[in-house]
Amino acid sequence: MFTLLRNITSREVIFTEAPGFFLSLLIAELFYKWHSFLLECIGFLVTWYCISFVFNMIRNWFSRTSHG
Repeated sequence: MFTLLRNITSREVIFTEAPGFFLSLLIAELFYKWHSFLLECIGFLVTWYCISFVFNMIRNWFSRTSHG
């Protein structure tokens, strides 16, 4: 995690990961009531990964369509 955060710029974090992070946090807070910190944390991380993946796919699709 330290290496990951060290190797990306603040601008990249704000524009690529922050939207997915906050949406995942909202989803986890509203819907994950598993009465276990570990399960809810894992659920949050999996949700963040999936949302980030979808955002990245959409961003790549828009960048391909705008270039050609």
